[in-house]
Amino acid sequence: MSKVTIEFFHDAVCGWCYVLSPRLRKLVERADVEVKQRCFVLQRNDEEMVQRFGSLAAAKSEILNHWVACQQRADDPTRFNIEGMRAQPFSYPSGYLAALGAKAAELLGNSDTHWDYFDEIQRLHLKVNDNIGDREVIIAAASNIGLDTAAFTKALDSDEVRQAVEADLNRAREFNLRSIPSLIVNGEHVVTDTLTNEQIDQLFLQ
Repeated sequence: MSKVTIEFFHDAVCGWCYVLSPRLRKLVERADVEVKQRCFVLQRNDEEMVQRFGSLAAAKSEILNHWVACQQRADDPTRFNIEGMRAQPFSYPSGYLAALGAKAAELLGNSDTHWDYFDEIQRLHLKVNDNIGDREVIIAAASNIGLDTAAFTKALDSDEVRQAVEADLNRAREFNLRSIPSLIVNGEHVVTDTLTNEQIDQLFLQ
């Protein structure tokens, strides 16, 4: 089987992406597969959260209900801390700042660096229950994966990083993606689902 390229579209606030990411990492270990990281921001700010959910309180309540379903499907349910997030006083954050952070990490390294950053910011969000709408948390995630914080902060504020996020969103529009996680396989086929390990094996290892 020839090398497979998968574009993995995700948002840091997406619990289903949190479920799928470690499964894709297992695939990379077992097959000749390259996973390219792509940002897909569901809501950019509080205003868009209110537009989508009606209020910030309603957003947090509905999204945490989604977390329950994600936890039930996860290979390791302990990676979710639902009640911890419910108890946090801050409003549920959007994923836009985290997307900028992921692209800043990619700028300093490569797509795998983006992936490492994405996994870390999701861990801080879904398990540690930090506020990933907070700039300090975004920078701390970079430090946690070994990036230079001064270089990261400079990249985070750059036009190049903002344009990189927009480029990923434009790529998603090319394929009419409307939900995440979504995968584009070999630049042609779209898979919009949280694949199980068995489904991944059937798609990529047979």
